[in-house]
Amino acid sequence: MASPLLSRPGAVAAGAPDDGVAAHYGDPLREQRLAAGSGRGLTDRSNRDVIRVDGADRLTWLHSLTSQHLAALPPNVATEALVLSPHGHVEHHLVLTDDGTTTWIHVEPGTGDALRAFLDSMRFMLRVTVSPTDLAVLTHGAEDLLVPDVEQAWDRLVADGATPLGMWGYDALRVAARRPRLGFETDHRTIPHEVGWLANAVHLDKGCYRGQETVARVHNLGRPPRRLVLLHLDGSVLTLPARGEPMTWEGAQVGFVGTAARHYELGPIALALVKRNTPDDAPLVAGGVPALVAVAEPVG
Repeated sequence: MASPLLSRPGAVAAGAPDDGVAAHYGDPLREQRLAAGSGRGLTDRSNRDVIRVDGADRLTWLHSLTSQHLAALPPNVATEALVLSPHGHVEHHLVLTDDGTTTWIHVEPGTGDALRAFLDSMRFMLRVTVSPTDLAVLTHGAEDLLVPDVEQAWDRLVADGATPLGMWGYDALRVAARRPRLGFETDHRTIPHEVGWLANAVHLDKGCYRGQETVARVHNLGRPPRRLVLLHLDGSVLTLPARGEPMTWEGAQVGFVGTAARHYELGPIALALVKRNTPDDAPLVAGGVPALVAVAEPVG
């Protein structure tokens, strides 16, 4: 369902799967610059699916099912977690918080039903319930807010000095910071190590969970088959490579393009998942666009 904020002056709808929210509000590069300078960018991400988990056993139950240590999660502390396949491949990326009585989870657009079905299949006799919600996600700076009325919350935050930032700008800043997104920088074979999710979505010292064996083995060996890289794209090419297009080196495919964006300072950039042994100085081609791996630290 389209966000009511798409009716605001200057709003232009993003492409799928974000077609329910705005790509920008008239000037995407200016939006980025203002948001980066203030740290108070405000992005409508109300197309994301939000679910709630209630019941006395909710945190220990989620702890047993995901990659994150959730059993003693303090109230109102946001964290990330993964649901993995038995072979350690990423199936869901969860952003969650617990308010002391309910755990609130938001996930990629269109994936909420599949996550709820999986969770329901694992409830057994535990004191937990899993339900959909009509809450909307707004990202304000580095904080995700779950709000019942997206227009009211948006107007209040803008009046307080927040900078409207569409998905084009949000993704450009995300790409520059090398933050992956499920379904963009991942495929059905992705393991957490390849895209940097060990740092914030995996707890390496917790007990058993589905896919843990792969996580531990690859972590101990230190040799994931692929790695996430930031690319500088040839600015003389007017179009950006599309998500999923092949990454090639000397005519051979070495990976695929994730998100490509135009950054207000760096110009055209992209995230890509490439084979681990692809040299940093290799002259790559990203969906037909010449590209070089950025070796500097992430921006933002």
